[in-house]
Amino acid sequence: MIEPVQSGPDLVAAIFDDAPGPGSLAVTWLGQSGFAIRSADGTLVVDPYVSEHLTIKYAGTARPHVRMTRAPLRGADLARADLVLASHKHSDHLDPGTLPDLMRGGIARLVLPGPLVDHAAAMGLDRARLIPTDAGRVVEHAGFRVRAVPSAHEAIDRDDAGRCLYLGYVIETSGFRLYHSGDSLAYEGLDRELGAEPFDVLFLPINGRDPSRGVPGNMTAAEAADLAARIRPRFVVPHHYDMFTFNTVPVESFEAEARRLPAGVQARVLRCGERWEIRP
Repeated sequence: MIEPVQSGPDLVAAIFDDAPGPGSLAVTWLGQSGFAIRSADGTLVVDPYVSEHLTIKYAGTARPHVRMTRAPLRGADLARADLVLASHKHSDHLDPGTLPDLMRGGIARLVLPGPLVDHAAAMGLDRARLIPTDAGRVVEHAGFRVRAVPSAHEAIDRDDAGRCLYLGYVIETSGFRLYHSGDSLAYEGLDRELGAEPFDVLFLPINGRDPSRGVPGNMTAAEAADLAARIRPRFVVPHHYDMFTFNTVPVESFEAEARRLPAGVQARVLRCGERWEIRP
């Protein structure tokens, strides 16, 4: 089991009490695709999975979800968040073991794909604090401006009303511009969806896809590096690895691919529980 570099009350204090320096932004990796982002105005959490929900759900099945990294904290520890983003329905992104405790104890609003509102309410989440969104729509709250873009978790799937089931988010706050992909391929047209304005950070999956193991579409490490080479952010941060034994890749594969990134684009590999402060 991989131990987080910080956990429990120390990590809670690092996320919520250790304010970033003037003009800076603090990012903490919670494992899998989960990050806490602290600006001068508030705290945003995206895709937190800090439970054993899937390990319990799939125990004794042909596809056990054996955790590789210990959860650094629990949902209730994130109750001081102002805004939470969920990219899609899969439980390692919209977690029934994390979000009810997170929402119950705090004031956070949850932004999620519109077709998932009933699913979230069935998890016990207060409908009044859910903010349904769709590709192209913008949500502004607690100093964060969040624009949803389509994600292709194999394909860009939509419900009967034409609303996207999988989303990524362009997050703007305190002069920084970030992109969290959720689960997605680097599909044709994603560059246009992201727009021409420069990015400070891209958060991209690297676990790839393998239908034989029940692993749906995500970028490989090479594809994540290719996208970063085209978009040219200041930093690219890999995610979606080291969580389940059946669905991971060595992060060294991303580090190897990142050696060909152009000048000015840096790979930043975080350890679970690590707080990283980004300066202007």
